[in-house]
Amino acid sequence: MAKDVLFEIGLEELPARFIDSAQSQLAEHTQIWLKDLRLSYNKITAFSTPRRLAVLITGLAEKQETVEEEAKGPSEKIANDSEGNWSKAAIGFTRGQGKTVDDIYTKEVKGTSYIFVKKHLEGKPAAELLPGFHEIVESIQFGKNMRWAEQKLRYARPIRWLVGLYGNEIIPFKIAGVKSGNLTFGHRFLGDEITLDDPVKYQEALRENFVIADPKEREKLILEGIRQLEKQENCKVPIDQELLDEVRNLVEFPTVFEGTFEEHFLKLPQEVLITSMKEHQRYFPVKSVKGDLLPRFVGVKNGDSHAIEKVIKGNEKVIHARLSDAVFFYEEDQKKSLNHYLEKLDRVIFQEKLGTVSDKVTRVVHLTRQLTELLELDKDTAVIAERTAEISKFDLMTNMVNEFTELQGVIGEKYALNFGEDKAVAIAVREHYLPKQANGELPQTSAGAIVSIADKLDTIAGCITAGLIPTGSQDPYGLRRQTSGILRIMADRQWRISIEALLKLTHSLYPSLEAEKQSDGQTGKELQEFFTVRASYLLKEMGIEQDVIQAVLSREIGIINYSFDKAKVLSEKRNDEQFKYIQEALVRVLNLANKTDLFEVEPAYFETASEKNLYDKFHSVSVDFKAADEDKDAELALSKLGELAEYIHEFFDNNMVMAEDKRLRNNRLSLVNNIARLISDYADLSTIEWKQHF
Repeated sequence: MAKDVLFEIGLEELPARFIDSAQSQLAEHTQIWLKDLRLSYNKITAFSTPRRLAVLITGLAEKQETVEEEAKGPSEKIANDSEGNWSKAAIGFTRGQGKTVDDIYTKEVKGTSYIFVKKHLEGKPAAELLPGFHEIVESIQFGKNMRWAEQKLRYARPIRWLVGLYGNEIIPFKIAGVKSGNLTFGHRFLGDEITLDDPVKYQEALRENFVIADPKEREKLILEGIRQLEKQENCKVPIDQELLDEVRNLVEFPTVFEGTFEEHFLKLPQEVLITSMKEHQRYFPVKSVKGDLLPRFVGVKNGDSHAIEKVIKGNEKVIHARLSDAVFFYEEDQKKSLNHYLEKLDRVIFQEKLGTVSDKVTRVVHLTRQLTELLELDKDTAVIAERTAEISKFDLMTNMVNEFTELQGVIGEKYALNFGEDKAVAIAVREHYLPKQANGELPQTSAGAIVSIADKLDTIAGCITAGLIPTGSQDPYGLRRQTSGILRIMADRQWRISIEALLKLTHSLYPSLEAEKQSDGQTGKELQEFFTVRASYLLKEMGIEQDVIQAVLSREIGIINYSFDKAKVLSEKRNDEQFKYIQEALVRVLNLANKTDLFEVEPAYFETASEKNLYDKFHSVSVDFKAADEDKDAELALSKLGELAEYIHEFFDNNMVMAEDKRLRNNRLSLVNNIARLISDYADLSTIEWKQHF
């Protein structure tokens, strides 16, 4: 008889940013766990609040499925000794499976005969297996972990209670000194201790104690409250999804309220007001129907509407203090000059081995000049980019950015305009910090993109040269994010310079640090590897298979958008049965190449028409392929290589490449090597697991 199961992990308040991932992991790991246990069920539902992670399993089978399983042993050749008797390997294999040699039978796998035995796996009762759920709890990974008391378990926050319920029976297990039971807890201030006796009544029991266990339902309640305010006040509340995600993970029982602040604060830049509301207080800004910012805000209380007026007044006091500080900092900043802030850069260390922020700016200016020359950009863009680089970091020295670090770049643009800088320069100052997140907004101007790349390139190359390579989850300088940023910008702008050409620009920037390493090219190799890993990561996010990624990046990253296009084309061809004929021909050439280092082909040595035909076709295809390659047309370039397929097959069908005559052998290998080199200019197709290999 099927039963319902509930597991809950009660915790001290989790950071909001950890909760969605933890809930997702809990559901996914539970699904895999039940599959491995051969326990069927109707549905898995995961829940989360700041104080709990839970999973409800409805209709869980009472017993594991009983199965007949086939176990594969060694090949028949190894399983038999020289006299045809079962070898020690065969006897050991059957003993390990709880069988004897009398149970052996053979089967062919990919042309080789292996020995097998069948095992009967009797299903165990679910009640015996469910205590193993402690492994799922312990498997959840968080952004940061901690230990508490003398416990060995590393977790985001201490575990305070555990629920394990199989029907109305407690599932016994223990984690970090906490035993499972049937007790949970409602809202910290409004709820009570709850005794659970039915897993499916979990949500209802919590709701009665002011806890909404489903985060989607909490989000819906928040949005409904906001929409109601919009109708009542005839206003618009822009919904930032990241803020909404965070707020719903900060509360267990949401109640929406609206507060106000003094109108004179609206003289501050809109970005300052919105940032102060969102980043510091987790408020939603309020705008008029026309889109003008209003002196109001929307907040979410963790609890019911009791004493909501006091809550509103308390929040209004807090926002008043925040914005008063912002006005003071903003007015103080205006009393200084741009040169004042630039001079201060010389007194702030960027990194011990890499000097001051002023030193960094000098390097960024140098890289910006090199980039504009390499890209052959017009003089006006070059002038704007260089001036942007010169003043790019001045806003870091302002009071506003010191107080609101999220506004770096935004304040740079505002203040640059106030200080009389060209509008294009001011915009590029803001844009050079982009993208701020892995998939964030990219610079929209050429100058902003150039200085963004120069700034990030300096940070990445400098840190790696100084030995500050990220390890594990530790990346204090954000090198991975910045590397992805460079690659994304290059792909977005479709600039036709290779990533390797970019990296070469940094070689002369850190001579003293290079000398410390005492290894020629070490930094260059580390930089190349670092960028290749990030390019692989971006391709993986695009849904490209790992073998295709390896094929495209085997020699170099190259021009990134072209490499991305190649990967997409090969990913499609990878499973295309019609491409099989072409793939087999091209891979056959690659597999035979490099048997010699010769490339000089002598047509006079050809013995067959197929040799000459392939040679002639290779030369005509080379011209067309290089033209397509020059145009960065990935589809056309591969199509041109495909024209060689028929001639390659005929060549191999009519010629012994490894002929006894050395002169013939070397001439044919040279022809193969030339074709292989052309194919490899596109990608290493031999690394791809084509459809027929599956």
